[in-house]
Amino acid sequence: QVQLVESGGGLVQAGGSLRLSCAASGRIFSSYVMGWFRQAPGKEREFVADIYWSGGSTYYADSVKGRFTISRDNAKNTVYLQMNRLKPEDTAVYYCAASHTGRGLRVRDFDYWGQGTQVTVSS
Repeated sequence: QVQLVESGGGLVQAGGSLRLSCAASGRIFSSYVMGWFRQAPGKEREFVADIYWSGGSTYYADSVKGRFTISRDNAKNTVYLQMNRLKPEDTAVYYCAASHTGRGLRVRDFDYWGQGTQVTVSS
C-alpha cells in the first residue's frame, strides 16, 4: 500500500507561483510513476504532469508545459510540482497519484491517490 499526502496549496494572484508537495509512504518501488492531476469545479480530473520515481523522466500536459516543473526527492520520498506564471484557469484541486503499472495520462492508469490540495488563482 502507498499513502500520499499533498500540501502547499493556497490562494495566489495571477502571475504568481506555488510549490506543491506530495509526501509518499509505504512501498514505493523504483518502477513507479508519480503524477499530478487537477480537477476544477464541474470538470473532469485531468492530467498535469508525471515523473518516473527512479529515472526522473518527465511528461507534461500542453496547458502547463513551460510553466510547471515536476521533480522528486527520493531521500525524502517526496514529489514536487513547482507552478510558475499561474493563471486563473489553473484554479483546481490538485491531486498526487502513483502508478505501479507505468506511465499513463488517465485517472484509471493510477492506483493510489492523495486527498488533494486546493489551488486558487485570482485575476
